[in-house]
Amino acid sequence: MADFTLVLGNKTYSSWSLRGWLIVRHCGMPFEEIVIPLDRPETKAEIRRYNPAGKVPVLHAGDLRVWDTLAIAEYMNERFPAAGLWPADPAARAAARSVAAEMHAGFAALRRLMPMDLRRPPGPMRGLASDDGLDADINRIQEIWTDCRARFGQGGNYLFGDFGAADAMFAPVVSRFVTYEVALNEAAAAYRDTVMTWPAMQDWIAAAKTEPWVISNP
Repeated sequence: MADFTLVLGNKTYSSWSLRGWLIVRHCGMPFEEIVIPLDRPETKAEIRRYNPAGKVPVLHAGDLRVWDTLAIAEYMNERFPAAGLWPADPAARAAARSVAAEMHAGFAALRRLMPMDLRRPPGPMRGLASDDGLDADINRIQEIWTDCRARFGQGGNYLFGDFGAADAMFAPVVSRFVTYEVALNEAAAAYRDTVMTWPAMQDWIAAAKTEPWVISNP
């Protein structure tokens, strides 16, 4: 039996679960998954069996429970420093933590108007009028990606060169940009393609497409 168990929501829709799963997967140790279907009458009670805060993901490491994706990233970084979840350089590490926290706390319009749905056929969302908040979110995300790649991305194709926690935080946004066919600048489009072809991301998407559960208008 694995020492770690990660409790997740539906892989098709749960963007926070994707972030936590990518972080834990990157560290390379075996872990068990428990997937709880979302938006069902029993969902809240089922999640609270594993996390009194009622949120996913939550990582169980023996008797320890770690919830919130950034907390999972910090815990896994301390347990598995060789995985390089945060950059070794102090300036790059500060920038990585800053953009990860910005993703964690912001971009409300994008979350609301472009929900993650990995089984939705690609195409613009019908009936979605221009929205200043959404446009600002998309522009700011492109700015973050372009700036991080230019300043810290040498030596690899991710935001800070090699894959790290900041990339996991933006992975669901990458999927949204693909699903809703968002036009991106050259640097942001190249980063999008890097994340989408990452084997761990492909594994998650493949698993999502086999799920039996469907949520209308997630």
